[in-house]
Amino acid sequence: MYSRENQATRSAAASLLPKRACGALFGGTLAISTLLLAACGSSGDQRGNEMLPVDENAQPTMVTIDGVQDGRPLDPDSLAGRAPSERVIYFDYDRSELKPEFLGIVTEHGRFLAQNSDARVRLEGHTDERGTREYNIALGERRARTIQRMLQLQGVSSAQIRTVSYGEELPAVDGHTPDAWEKNRRVNIIYETTPPS
Repeated sequence: MYSRENQATRSAAASLLPKRACGALFGGTLAISTLLLAACGSSGDQRGNEMLPVDENAQPTMVTIDGVQDGRPLDPDSLAGRAPSERVIYFDYDRSELKPEFLGIVTEHGRFLAQNSDARVRLEGHTDERGTREYNIALGERRARTIQRMLQLQGVSSAQIRTVSYGEELPAVDGHTPDAWEKNRRVNIIYETTPPS
């Protein structure tokens, strides 16, 4: 029926199949675990626990760290007042993977959304002008969904997130240069006042 060579090839392929499936599963799990570990780690430029002189007559005050009052939840209005670059995630050309330098921004928004279940965001995916309209709409959607998945990994409900892709239709910067293209490959995180319909 089958030659010995065919049987040997089939046996070898069959024995590799579980290993490949296990490797793919392990690789995906490892990638997610690495991202979560990086999100929980320190940036290295934070100061350690320093002992500072204390004024015995000082009145208690609320401490502000990085624009957020310590011990109080961040609200969407305070995010709206921050620099726009803290709500923009940039991507490499023709890619939809989150760049490591933007993990902290996504983590900050994820924490806020997970702690404030009434808050809602719209993730707007954008591309540069290169590529067909259809391709760019799909790429913008993949970029928005990447951020959506990262937020959901932090406990954000899917009901809190809406994604939309504008492709190349709403550039942040007009122009036909590499600098303009780089600024147009992005996802904007927009806080909405009402839940998505």
